[in-house]
Amino acid sequence: MSKVLFSSITKKFTMALAGLFMLTFLPLHLFINLMLLKSEPGPFNTAAHFMATFPVIKIIEVVLFAAILIHISYGIWLQIRNWLSRPVGYVSGNKSDISFFSKFMIWTGAIILTFLILHWFNFYFIKLGIVKGNPEDFYSVAHNLFKIPAYDIIYLSCFALLGFHLFHAFYSAFQTLGLNHRIWSPVVKVIAFIYAVIIPAGFAFISITLWLFR
Repeated sequence: MSKVLFSSITKKFTMALAGLFMLTFLPLHLFINLMLLKSEPGPFNTAAHFMATFPVIKIIEVVLFAAILIHISYGIWLQIRNWLSRPVGYVSGNKSDISFFSKFMIWTGAIILTFLILHWFNFYFIKLGIVKGNPEDFYSVAHNLFKIPAYDIIYLSCFALLGFHLFHAFYSAFQTLGLNHRIWSPVVKVIAFIYAVIIPAGFAFISITLWLFR
C-alpha cells in the first residue's frame, strides 16, 4: 500500500491534480486584477477585501497553498529522480523523446516560484501584517509597483515564462490523468494553448497599461 501511495505515478497524478486546481484560480485572479484599470480604487479594494475575509475563500486559500506546496515539492522530487536516472548526457543520435517544454519545466517553475515569493512579499505579507502597508488599499500598492520600470520588466518576463509553463502543464496534466484520446487530446492541446496565451496576456496588458498610460 505504501508503495502505491508514494510511487512516482501517484506523485505525478497528485501533482497533476494540484496543478489543475491552481489553473482554476488564475482566471479569477485576472478578473479581479482587471479592476486595477478603473480610475477609482473602490471596486478593486472591495474585491480584495472580500477575497481576504470571506470564510469560504479563506478555506480555498488554504487548499490553494497546499496545492502549490504539493505541486512544487513533487515537481522537484520527480525532476531530481529523472536527473539521477540519466546522470550522463545523451550522445548524438540518442536523443530523449521528452518534449521541448518538458525539459525546461523545472527552470520556468523555479523562476515563477521566485516571482510568486516577490508577489507574496508585496501583497499577501501585507495582509498578514508581516510587511508594512495598508491591506485595505491594495489598489494603491499595485499602482505604485507598476510605476517602477524594473518591476514591470520582471513582471512581464515572468508571465511570458508562465505562458510556456501553463501550456505544457495544462496539456500534460490531462495525459497524466489518463485522458488520452485521438480526437480529444488535440482539442485539449488547443485549449491549453489558448489558456496559456490569454491568461499571461491579460496580466501583461494590465502591467503595460498601468506602466505606460496611467
